[in-house]
Amino acid sequence: MSRVFNFSAGPAALPQSVLEQVRDEMLDWQGEGMSVMEMSHRGKAFVSILEQTEADLRELLAIPNNYKVLFLQGGASAQFSMVPMNLLKDKTNADYINTGSWSKKAIAEAKKYCEVNVAGGSADVNFSRVPTQQELQLDPQAAYLHFTSNNTIFGTEFHYLPESGDVPLVCDASSNILSKPIDVSKYGLIYAGAQKNIGPAGVTIVIVRDDLIGTVLPGTPTMFDYQPHADNDSCYNTPPTFGVYVAGLVFRKLLSEGGLAQIEARNVRQSETLYKMIDGNGFYDCPTEQASRSRMNVPFTLANAELDGLFLQEAGAAGLVTLKGHRSVGGMRASIYNAMPDEGIAALVSFMADFSSRHG
Repeated sequence: MSRVFNFSAGPAALPQSVLEQVRDEMLDWQGEGMSVMEMSHRGKAFVSILEQTEADLRELLAIPNNYKVLFLQGGASAQFSMVPMNLLKDKTNADYINTGSWSKKAIAEAKKYCEVNVAGGSADVNFSRVPTQQELQLDPQAAYLHFTSNNTIFGTEFHYLPESGDVPLVCDASSNILSKPIDVSKYGLIYAGAQKNIGPAGVTIVIVRDDLIGTVLPGTPTMFDYQPHADNDSCYNTPPTFGVYVAGLVFRKLLSEGGLAQIEARNVRQSETLYKMIDGNGFYDCPTEQASRSRMNVPFTLANAELDGLFLQEAGAAGLVTLKGHRSVGGMRASIYNAMPDEGIAALVSFMADFSSRHG
């Protein structure tokens, strides 16, 4: 079987070496005589996996000791509710930056629990950019400031960290977590679904400062309270054991490659190569502002939209798959997360050049 280059926005490609290790350990994890999927989450074997996975993530992100790391379920979408339930405390309002579909969903959910101040956004330009710090209208009395660091559908990314003063900064980092080093101490809470840069769908990682947990809104379900999960080392209920195991293998691989500084350098190189093809070829166009362009998700259109179907058909035949843009915006989108090898970028750029020469 020949593996394709998978440009899916998520669930996304995983490193081949990780998949091979999963395959080799599927029936017998390190002499236990069973798969990780069959292990008790309270047994010694899985507890060792969970502990090592957390330790490796802490090393990768240099997470300070006064932050909890939680492995939860429900995806980032569950965090749209859990964040206000846990962080509002005695306040009734929160700031949100609206930069696309996922921000809008987070805002809609937060409105069930508090007054939402949309502190900035880019809906007026179809989310083709992110607002600058100077454009943000922040409330110093807000419970927190929420932003989505990378926007998969529109292909924009924050290349600066919003300054919120004493107001805790909350980040949905689902689609660019582990793509570059960050200073965790500048955040109150970071959450991310796993299915882009971490592992299979089903795991949600929450990194939250100690002082922000322990007081929830009245009526909050126990499963939506961070405290029980923190008190029980992410095992208040049965965690997504297999997903945690695969995430741990990914973390170990990233560490073996030199950590996130090396990963960022590769992501910069790959994204610049693809944007150079788009910008230098009159057949293609990228709708996003250059200063806001994502390194993870690269949207582009063809000069003649009637050729979209043929482009996708020929790309698929060449082993370049899931390049169709999100249904809400159309066109194409190449998602080039950490697991995308340089060979995949080279193959896509070569195909795009050939296609444009034949149809431009």
